[in-house]
Amino acid sequence: MQSVVKWGAAVAASVAMSIGAASATTVVYVSNADSRTISVLQLNKDSGTLSTIQDVPVSGMVMPLAVSPDRRYLFASLRSKPYSVESFRIAPDSGKLTPIGTSPLPESMANLSTDRSGRYLLAASYGGNLISESRIGADGLVEPAHLVIPTKPKAHAIKTDPSNRWLFATNLGGDIIMQCRFDAATGAITPNDPPTLNFANQAGPRHFVFHPNGRVVYVVDELDGKLERLSFDPDKGTLAIQQTVSALPSGFGGTPWAADVHTTPDGQYLYVSERTSSTLIGYRIAAQDGALTSFGQYPTETQPRAFAIDSSGRYLLSAGQLSNAVSVHRIDQGSGELVRLGSFLVGKNPSWVEIVDIN
Repeated sequence: MQSVVKWGAAVAASVAMSIGAASATTVVYVSNADSRTISVLQLNKDSGTLSTIQDVPVSGMVMPLAVSPDRRYLFASLRSKPYSVESFRIAPDSGKLTPIGTSPLPESMANLSTDRSGRYLLAASYGGNLISESRIGADGLVEPAHLVIPTKPKAHAIKTDPSNRWLFATNLGGDIIMQCRFDAATGAITPNDPPTLNFANQAGPRHFVFHPNGRVVYVVDELDGKLERLSFDPDKGTLAIQQTVSALPSGFGGTPWAADVHTTPDGQYLYVSERTSSTLIGYRIAAQDGALTSFGQYPTETQPRAFAIDSSGRYLLSAGQLSNAVSVHRIDQGSGELVRLGSFLVGKNPSWVEIVDIN
C-alpha cells in the first residue's frame, strides 16, 4: 500500500490555519470493491493528511459500509455471490477492524444503514428491487433477514429519520421515495399514508441525507442531475418537494451521473458528487428553511461515487472509482469553499467512505 502521493503547499496552509489537535483519533474506512479489501486510514486533523492503519481482506466485492451508532461495529455489504454482510469489531483505541462473522443477505445490497438504536440492519437492493431488515446481536453479528419487502425498480438507499419512527427508501427506477412507519421495538415496517413521494419521470432519486435540524431532507437525482430539497413533517412522517436545483457543473455536456450527498455537521453547507465530470458541487443552506444556493464546483478524484465529511466539518474525503484514490479537501469554515490538499492511493474501485472518531 502506498502512502501520500501528492499533498503540495496546501498542506502548509492547512496546518497554519489549524484550530488545534483533536482529542479523538479520526479513522477512515474505505471499501475497495475490486481489491476486495477495506482500507483503514487515520486522518490527521491538523494537516489533513492520511496514513494507513490497516488493510483488511474480505471474501467478496465489498461496497456499502455502515457503522453502528455506538461505533463498536462496522458492517460491509458483499455484492458478489454469495450475497452477505460481514461484521467487524472496531478497536476502541485504534479503529482497527477484527472480523467477527459473515451472514447471508437476500440480494446484492447497494446500501446499508442501521436504525438509530443499532438493533436492526437495513439494506436496499438495486438489482433485486427490495429492501430488507436483519436483527443485529449484542455481539455485532447480523442474523439472516427476517423481513424482505418488494419495491419498485432499483431500490438504492434506506434509513430511518432522527426520531427512529419513520423509514424512507429511494427507488431510483421507480422515481419514488417509500414512506414507511418504523416500530423500533419490533422492527415492523409498514406503509405510511401516503406510502410514496413521487419524483419527476426518470429523475432517478438515489442517495439522501437529513439536515442536522431534522426538518429538511436533501435527495440527489442520479439520472437527471438534479438536487431536491424536501420538507419533512416529523409528526406525520411525510416528505414534500420544496426546491429543485441543478447538481451539474456549469457547461456540463455529458450524461448526468450524480451520486452522493452530504451536509456539514453544522448544517451550513451541502455537497454533491457528479461522476461523469468528476466534480463536487457546493451549496449554502439557508438557516430559515434549508433553501440551497450553489457557490462553487471543484474537481476531485475520477468518478467520485462516494464521499464523506468528518465530524468537525473541516474535511471532505472523496473516493475515485477510476483513480483508486481518496482526495482530502479542506472546507473553508467561512465560505464553504473546498481546497484540495492531496490524494492518497487505496485499493481498486473504492466505493464507500465512512469517517469515525475513536475515543
